[in-house]
Amino acid sequence: MLQQFYPDEYLESTYKIDFDNLYRKGYRGIIFDIDNTLVPHGAPADERAKKLFAHLKELGFRCCLLSNNQRPRVEMFNEEIQVNFIENAHKPSVKNYRKAMELMETNQDTTLFVGDQLFTDVYGARRTGIYSILVQPIHPKEEIQIVLKRYLEKIVLFFYKRKCAKK
Repeated sequence: MLQQFYPDEYLESTYKIDFDNLYRKGYRGIIFDIDNTLVPHGAPADERAKKLFAHLKELGFRCCLLSNNQRPRVEMFNEEIQVNFIENAHKPSVKNYRKAMELMETNQDTTLFVGDQLFTDVYGARRTGIYSILVQPIHPKEEIQIVLKRYLEKIVLFFYKRKCAKK
């Protein structure tokens, strides 16, 4: 039952992902969550994020931001990045994961998702059938509804890590 929330990979940070290797493996589209995945909650794109997206574009990746936030928040982050985006995405609903793939002209086999939450980001990606990478949240300060979910995530991650250790 908990496996539906397990990511394909769990890493310390978005900025530790080997995107060059993922491109060599055939991935061509990346769907990103924003808050606590790329920058702290509510922050604009910082130098690290700008550099990452410049590198991804240079490699040939198509990117799309997929956020449950409203348009002003997503537009503010995207000002410096300039990629496709979908706001008010209703993650984990699969509808906008599919829409993101349409915008990037990719499919389930060539798309991956990067996010910091199991019950929205990873669960939605798994339901859509795309590769998911869970990253640790950048900053501990979060909205109350997310703080409550983090307690449940700890339980799921305990079993996920135990499963990974047995491999």
